[in-house]
Formats: sequence, structure tokens, C-alpha cells
Amino acid sequence: MPPETPAADRPDASAAPTVRSLLERTVTVLAAAGVPDPEVDAELLVGHVLGVSRGRVQALTVMGSSVEVQEAERVRELTERRAAREPLQHITGRAAFRSLELAVGPGVFVPRPETEQVAQFAIDALRSVPSAEPIAVDLGTGSGAIALALATEVPHARVFAVENSPEAFIWTRRNVDETGATNIRPVFIDLADALPELDGTVDVVISNPPYVPDAAIPRDPEVRLFDPAAALYGGEDGLDVVRVISRVAQRLLHPGGTLVLEHGELQGAAIRALLTADGWRAAATHRDLTTRDRATIALR
Repeated sequence: MPPETPAADRPDASAAPTVRSLLERTVTVLAAAGVPDPEVDAELLVGHVLGVSRGRVQALTVMGSSVEVQEAERVRELTERRAAREPLQHITGRAAFRSLELAVGPGVFVPRPETEQVAQFAIDALRSVPSAEPIAVDLGTGSGAIALALATEVPHARVFAVENSPEAFIWTRRNVDETGATNIRPVFIDLADALPELDGTVDVVISNPPYVPDAAIPRDPEVRLFDPAAALYGGEDGLDVVRVISRVAQRLLHPGGTLVLEHGELQGAAIRALLTADGWRAAATHRDLTTRDRATIALR
């Protein structure tokens, strides 16, 4: 039988938990639930509760800092939600996108890191326009992520953020208001009817439409259980909304204007064929940083 630990050397059950111990427990729970990158999510959850950045959480860990019992309990509650695979962005209410921090929650698609590269294609195209005030349209803007990236990174452009979901449009308006960009206009309207007053004048049209085939089941619970179905599913082959966007973009763009479409990794060939059949020129598919087909660009 091992000797009893002297009372003076026993852990004090009443002592405040440390940032390190809180992180370790959080990582253990998230890893057991199959959450990708549990260390990152743990740092972000602790930072959210403490009101500090992820980098500051790391510094507090090294410093051996303690946290209040109430803060530790709040982290535990949020960890349970994340372990149930509720998106981290729904829990914190924020999503990072390029240089932006956007408000998100139920009813709107959470912007993904891979879309940041897709937005870059539109930004590059918009910057290359010789006009003093180029025009861009984001069809199906959701949280406004892409449209706001264009508006803030190409400040001399005029950007129109089009959305047809009442639930998502609430987030569009909120993020436009929070960002304070004055060169962006949110528009609530069916995509097929969008902006006839701009016909033939637009330089860039971009869209991250719903493109998951109806019979496909998204792998990640965060997507399957929490993203709105209207932002995910695009008909039998996933391309129903793409067909609408092809027609609308042809109407909006002037000759030589650029269309940028995000899509699934297996849809590049089908989208190039669809666009070519509709009369688009130079349709080309580009890979993301994981080497998966992610965006197709075509010229009017």
C-alpha cells in the first residue's frame, strides 16, 4: 500500500482552477467527441469566456494564471455544446473571414476558410477593372462575408449583397451595419430577379451557392445539423442554383465581365460544361489550398 500523501502536499480542492487545467479538461472532452482541432477550439472557447484573444490564452497558460470558478463553469457549459458538435461560431456568435469578424448564428451559413480564396479571385478581378468605381454583385450573400470582403478590400468599388432568405438577411444587415462600409448595399430579393437596373453594367459577379446534391449527406455534424438547408442543397445534381446564377450573371455583366463560382470538389467539369453551353467564355476551374477543385471562373 503506497504511503499517504501528507496533507500539506495534497491539491487544494477549493483552489481556483488555472487556465492550463481548464484547457486540458476542455481539450480532453472535445477530442473524445471527435471535434477536429480540439486544442484550437479549446483555446478559442476559453478566450471567449475570458474576453481575451487566443494568443493571450496561450500566454496565460504559460504564466500559470488562474480563472474564477464561475468562468470555469461557463467554459464547461460551452464545451458541452461544442462536444455536441454545435458550431464554434454559433457558440461564440462570431466567425472570422479574411480581415473581418462577422456575426453569425442560426439561420445563416457559417463562412468557411476555403471561401476566402474564392473571394480573392473576385477581389483580383475587381481591382483590375480600369473604372474609377467598378461594380460587384454577390449573389446569395448570407452573412455578407464575400460582399464585405470585396467592399472593404476594394474600397473604391460599389458592391451589392443579394440574399433571398429572410433569416440569413438579418445577419447580412447586421454585419453591414457593424462593419460600417458605405460602399455596399444589401438587397433582399429572389436571385433570379436581382438588380435589373444594373443589367449590362456589372464588372464582377460572385456566388457561393448551395451546391450539395439533395441525396448527399454532409459528413460533418456542424454542417448537417446546423447550417440552413437552403444554403446547402442545390437539387438532384446540386447545380439548380448555379443554372439560375449563370443566367442572372449573363444579364448583369457587361461583355468581358467576370463570373466567380464556388462549388464542390467533384463539380468542376459539370460547371464548366454548363457555363460553356450558356455562352460563357474561358471557363476554368481552380483548386483550393488542399488541392481540391473549389472555384470556376468564366468571362461574359
